[in-house]
Amino acid sequence: MHFDDRLATVLRIRATGERAAKTQFRQLIDLLGERPQAGDPALKAAAYLRLIALGEMIPPKTRASIVGEHGWRFRNPELVKWFGEAHPHVAAAALYRAQLRGPEWAELIPKLPIRARGFLRHRKDLPHEAVEVLDRLGVSDRALPEPEILDLMDELDALPETEEPAPTPSPGPDADEPTHRPAPAKEDVRTLVERIEGFRKAHAAEKDADGNAEAPRLPMGDDMAEPGQPGHFLFGADFDGRIDWADKHIAPMVVGTDLKTLGSDAVKQALARRQPLHGSKVTLRGATRIEGEWVIDATPRFTREGRFFGYAGRFRRAVTEVVDRKAAHADRLRQLLHELRTPVNAMQGYAEIIQQQMIGPVPHEYRAIAATIAGDSAHILAGFDELDRLAKLEAGALDLEPGEADFAAIVRRQVQQLQTVLSPRVARFDADLGDARAPIAIDRSEAEMLAWRLLATLAGATGAGEAIGIRLDTESEQIEFAVKLPATLRGAEDIFSVETRPSTGALSAGIFGAGFSLRLARAEARAAGGDLARDGDRLVLSLPLLAAAGTVPSPENATG
Repeated sequence: MHFDDRLATVLRIRATGERAAKTQFRQLIDLLGERPQAGDPALKAAAYLRLIALGEMIPPKTRASIVGEHGWRFRNPELVKWFGEAHPHVAAAALYRAQLRGPEWAELIPKLPIRARGFLRHRKDLPHEAVEVLDRLGVSDRALPEPEILDLMDELDALPETEEPAPTPSPGPDADEPTHRPAPAKEDVRTLVERIEGFRKAHAAEKDADGNAEAPRLPMGDDMAEPGQPGHFLFGADFDGRIDWADKHIAPMVVGTDLKTLGSDAVKQALARRQPLHGSKVTLRGATRIEGEWVIDATPRFTREGRFFGYAGRFRRAVTEVVDRKAAHADRLRQLLHELRTPVNAMQGYAEIIQQQMIGPVPHEYRAIAATIAGDSAHILAGFDELDRLAKLEAGALDLEPGEADFAAIVRRQVQQLQTVLSPRVARFDADLGDARAPIAIDRSEAEMLAWRLLATLAGATGAGEAIGIRLDTESEQIEFAVKLPATLRGAEDIFSVETRPSTGALSAGIFGAGFSLRLARAEARAAGGDLARDGDRLVLSLPLLAAAGTVPSPENATG
């Protein structure tokens, strides 16, 4: 019961800022990291849900720093497994601090993600049961190859800059590899060494607040693209041509790749003969961030005794590759949303289990907390759906459902509904809608969603005592639906990027604010063949009318 009392006390406090979130994160992992004890399963589930929520408030690097602090000894296999499925930085720090018994490791390791198992290969203090399981699963290289790539650069720096091959040492009695050291590509190596030397000199003066140097990054030029689409990366390969080292933001996606399987026969022959690779084109498959055509420049690596032990070089994007950046960005966003939905769905599911007491009685206080988490999760998932819809619409991957809808009748009905929300604020819509029909060629539900997204967003931004003019013109071949902008939006430089939130809880512009909702409405309008644009102090929605439809009074609104 001592465990439960402390855990309940921590969960009773709401973390309202990043500093409080860090404190509560430390408290929870301290309590959950103890040996498994008897206790309320619902309380423990609530603790893990709180950890997930706190993770959204604390950046991954900060969480990894907290988990990697001295003094942690995670002895609970359940918490270690949970950390193993977290962000790679966090997982690596937690698995380094985990202190489990041999049988616990043997049971846990097969349940860990493959990436997390790889983190364990660098530990030298694992019990023999864990080592046996890792060996059985094929995770056997628990040490990086020597020498490191920077050691290689030191060696290359010491070589004379000449095109003549280095003297060939006499083979030793037990030498099993060729002892000839080929001359490196002079210009490439010279440039590489100069950059590394410049980096070292500049790096010597750079210290962080704790007096520690920042993590080194080789200065291979400033043409690196954003982290989502790297322009190039460094790598190292072992004796068999398999990549065993790469830049840290790329390593999880390429380590283990066999160079012989990537390129043409010429590349395979060069690798077999241990010759340098210059401008060799290869194709990478796998994660979206690295998939596509690349060019390799690499130099064979030899020990001081002349023994070959792999390659060191660089991948760079093929300059001839044509990429539809907009479609690629939308695809990356959809993949990211897919990854984010998984933990949020889990949070919602666990919260509903607790709230509905499906695993046993739960105190009302915890049921209330679980209900709040379930509601927040549903709100987040709705935001993900809107992001996904916008990405697909802007990339042209989604069309609105075809059909027929009377846009004029939809607007009249929704304006009446919104008037009841605006009345308590002494605000109103000044609507000049007429009684004509305005048939458009999209499904009624799609038309209602578009109209509501526009009207509800503007109504939510309307201030007390404000009157918003609305005009609907159906005289030409398209609808011209004009709405006067509320004062809170009128001063915005870009109406489609403002983050204004509604002034009342009765209306919601979505979790991303008014600008995002209007941008989504614009994407829907364009998908329907129209547009949504700002015209001075007005927002004008234009949609094509059905060619065969006349503008006769709508039966349901003929008297209004």
